[in-house]
Amino acid sequence: MPAMTTIGIVSPGAMGSALGRAWQAGGATVVATVAGRSERTRRLAEGLTLLEDLDAVVARSDLVVSVCPPEAAGDALSAVLASASALEVRPLVADLNAVAPATVEEYAVRADAAGIELVDGSISGGPPVPGGDTLLYLSGRRAASLAELPADGIRAQVVGDRVGVASGVKMCTASVYKGTTALWAQALQTAHELGVLDVVLADLRERFPETADRAARLVATATSKSARFVAEMAAIAATQRAAGASGELFEGMAAVYRRLSTTPLAALTPEQARAVDDLDEVLRRLR
Repeated sequence: MPAMTTIGIVSPGAMGSALGRAWQAGGATVVATVAGRSERTRRLAEGLTLLEDLDAVVARSDLVVSVCPPEAAGDALSAVLASASALEVRPLVADLNAVAPATVEEYAVRADAAGIELVDGSISGGPPVPGGDTLLYLSGRRAASLAELPADGIRAQVVGDRVGVASGVKMCTASVYKGTTALWAQALQTAHELGVLDVVLADLRERFPETADRAARLVATATSKSARFVAEMAAIAATQRAAGASGELFEGMAAVYRRLSTTPLAALTPEQARAVDDLDEVLRRLR
């Protein structure tokens, strides 16, 4: 795949737009649409080439990348396949969403029926920044085509030639990262209500000093994204159950994030949440 490939981003939110800018810095033309999206998304997509609608994005793109909340991934793929069929084009499609391996395998079957190759991908880390090191795991027959794209701030790694492998990596790493964050939120809210927050933090700081010091931002940022984490936790539960482990733990994590999504703290945008440093205020807003 040549360096000047045109890449279409489906759902140019914080992650999708940042990925697009990273590939753009590597020499690609990156297109997206913000039709029907919020003013925040319009701001996040600044710097990308914005087109009028999805059809225009699919028509222009050699590679279409889907980056959206996991519960929307199936509908996003359907829209891309329908557009490609109507336009009689066959772009490579990459699904970078946090879905279970079985789910992305089903997506690949649907894409194949439409004559389109699908690459499975998963992202580890925050939105890429210049000079950064966001990990992008890829699998599938055409995974190398995406891995070889020049990008500033993305470290791509092909982990297999079968769709589902990259999503399996995500299900395992996210279970640790987001599961641990949910534990901190639960523990600190409980400590706050019991009046022992200072003692609990002092104890945890001995073993986890960096996490304790940034606990306010950690909990606030996770809560600002909690609504989109619910489906991801359910996907992890399904993945673990299919692997012979029990699914109950992450069914519980889904319930934690579902509750967090109903609290006043969830009204913050991720950008606002990252600026919060008052842990008492964060925990009060979890009631």
